[in-house]
Amino acid sequence: MRICIPIVSENQEKALRKMSPPLLRGRSLEILFELRMDRMGEINLEKYLEQKERKIVVTNRRREEGGAFPGTEKERISCLLKAVNLGADYVDIEASTDSALIAEIKAAIADHGDKTLLIVSSHDFEKTPPEDLLIQKLEECAAWRPDILKIVTYANSEEDNLKTLRLIPTARKKGQEIISFCLGEKGRVSRVMSLLLGAYMGFASLDRGEESAPGQLSLAEMIHLLSTLSGVDDGIRGGLREHGGRRF
Repeated sequence: MRICIPIVSENQEKALRKMSPPLLRGRSLEILFELRMDRMGEINLEKYLEQKERKIVVTNRRREEGGAFPGTEKERISCLLKAVNLGADYVDIEASTDSALIAEIKAAIADHGDKTLLIVSSHDFEKTPPEDLLIQKLEECAAWRPDILKIVTYANSEEDNLKTLRLIPTARKKGQEIISFCLGEKGRVSRVMSLLLGAYMGFASLDRGEESAPGQLSLAEMIHLLSTLSGVDDGIRGGLREHGGRRF
């Protein structure tokens, strides 16, 4: 299982400290980091990628899907192109991005030997659409032939979780890796269940109070629930206690 920790920080020094805490050791769990470029100050991307201890997802989320990048679309995408050029492990681009810009990212990845994995994503921060529209969105994302597709919606009811979770077996039957869960308090359960159903990765904040999206669990909470439901542990909970995280 993979858990990705979004990094949001006002300066580079604090961000780098967050990316090397002692708790992040384990065997059956792979811990990654997501650099939320749209929610960070001016940073040296080269330094992050050169000093990385874990795999990194580079995201520069557009405002329409919960991001905060202040520049133009071309400027937003140029950051992702730079990440590809520097050998980032993953880049995340929204399916709603202009098709020419997505094609530019794909071409850059190919030019660099397909070393960077492409995540094509879709986010709805207001609702969870009907299942037929979710399937349509899945097909739209899959049309770009990404390494991983990501569909995240907002849960206004507990039943909304079932709609997004059903996308996981649907995609996997077609050989497509997928990330799919619900945002919001009512969507918290889907963050854990998505991993148990085979989603490519889940997301958790490093600590409480550092959430990058509504309903996001902390890493300690995520591991506690996973260990309770599936036996995943491999000693990482001891590291969480050393770090000052939740005690079990």
